[in-house]
Amino acid sequence: MMIWNKLKGSQKTIIVAGLIGLFSFGFVAFSDKDFKIAKNLDIFITLFREVDLYYVDEKDPEDLINSSINGMLELLDPYTTYIPESDMDEFKFMTTGQYGGIGALIRKAGDFTIISEPYEGFPAQKAGLIAGDTLLAIDGLSTKGKQIREVSELLKGTPNTELKLTVKRPGDSVPFIKTFIREKITIKNVPYFGIIDENIGYIRLSNFTKNAFEEVKNAFINLKERGVESLILDLRGNPGGLLDESVEIANIWVDKNQEIVSTRGKAQQWDQIYKTTKLPLDTIIPIAILVNRGSASASEIVAGSLQDLDRAIVVGERTFGKGLVQVTRPLSYNTYLKLTTAKYYIPSGRCIQALDYTHRNEDGSVGYVPDSLISEFTTKNGRTVYDGGGIRPDVQVDFSQPANITFSLYAHNLIFDYATSFFILNDSIPAPDQFEITDKTYADFLAFLKNKVFDYNTNSNEKLDELIATSKREGYYDIAEEEIEALRKKLDADTEQDLITFRDEIESLLRDEIVSRYYYQEGRIISSLKEDPQLDKAIELLKEPGAIISILHGTYEFSDIKLALDR
Repeated sequence: MMIWNKLKGSQKTIIVAGLIGLFSFGFVAFSDKDFKIAKNLDIFITLFREVDLYYVDEKDPEDLINSSINGMLELLDPYTTYIPESDMDEFKFMTTGQYGGIGALIRKAGDFTIISEPYEGFPAQKAGLIAGDTLLAIDGLSTKGKQIREVSELLKGTPNTELKLTVKRPGDSVPFIKTFIREKITIKNVPYFGIIDENIGYIRLSNFTKNAFEEVKNAFINLKERGVESLILDLRGNPGGLLDESVEIANIWVDKNQEIVSTRGKAQQWDQIYKTTKLPLDTIIPIAILVNRGSASASEIVAGSLQDLDRAIVVGERTFGKGLVQVTRPLSYNTYLKLTTAKYYIPSGRCIQALDYTHRNEDGSVGYVPDSLISEFTTKNGRTVYDGGGIRPDVQVDFSQPANITFSLYAHNLIFDYATSFFILNDSIPAPDQFEITDKTYADFLAFLKNKVFDYNTNSNEKLDELIATSKREGYYDIAEEEIEALRKKLDADTEQDLITFRDEIESLLRDEIVSRYYYQEGRIISSLKEDPQLDKAIELLKEPGAIISILHGTYEFSDIKLALDR
């Protein structure tokens, strides 16, 4: 593009004209499709030439082309994307879980970027950086006004290279400088495993990057050696990753030569069947798999295949519904295309992919699916399961939505900021499974909020605003103004009362955030498991004699449990 920008208008015209001729020549075969491709490429290139030569303001041709590419791909599916050379490091991290850097999550806070969470055992944590530290400069370059992506690129680099950070800590008036040596940062696929509630093992699997199978296998072997008699595999919030890793993980509990997933696409080369290739470690131990709306792709393969094979029960919420296969195709100038080539199908024949793109939740997961788009399938034991998008749990347990005040405190980073001040003032706390928010700590938090602004609105108030707007438009507001305003006063958020009413859920977030400052990612997970209705239901079923077997054979007597089969 640098060469292009140096060319004169006439030179650009000659080059573009040559490209037109090249494309036209390349499509001499006169099928209707080829003609349409040649015709529209010709139109696009001539249009681009006219814009570049005569548009009133100078525009970067690279930006114009990138916008055109992205606009075209948006017509396909959310996962077919163009990867410019500048984004390759991020793409490699998504597939390998590795990058060169200091090992910390960062986020924006005003004009600057702050440390959101340092990873235990990596340079940021070892050098003493804490959550809440503000990064003022990197190697002398100010970070003020820079976007997260820009700051991230400055922090990343080749392992064993040096960088200097200028840091300001909350409560300190004078910044300090820290020198780091970048390391190869490898994020664990299994951030925590352990024994919960007597002899029940628990494994949290967060990603399916390279070595996910080895980490799950080693965790399971460790738990077996410690005497576990049943297992909970937690796939909640796991966005997926490498297909091969999901097949190998299922193989831990499924016999050799068993089909786990197949892929089918337009081109026959993408039609493949993936079977287990190893002897399993355990085909008997009762297993409950936890899923939610954030469980996607490879997570859905593991949960869905073990459900189809009647090897495990699935507990939680319907999964995300991403059953599309992507491959990375190299393009010119070190760019790539991540292209959807096929769909996933699990052993019962179900397709994981949501069949209807028009009814999605705000997070992109499966929303309402019309009955006309749902088909019945059967598991190995003959149980009825359904497609239509995602994996429907055998036992559905939904998380309740947080109150508006709780969401506002979290969104305005007030829980985060209080945890920072708490950590600075307290050298230690009890173990993650023992730490609790005391009355004194909660009172201190309320005092911390006194001079903080965190406006929030209730759903009732939002609906009332809609009613007022409609009544004004239709001419009824003046007639009912007194009654409407009286209702407004009753519905107005009472912050002080809400802080008491919703104390339990606010305390839960406070506890987890504070624990993470002392015990990092593992501590946060342990703390969060203390109040977890989906986990509690899985434990209850694993402890109930014969419950798992009877669910897998369709004979379990459900009472207060909402079945996934109830659409």
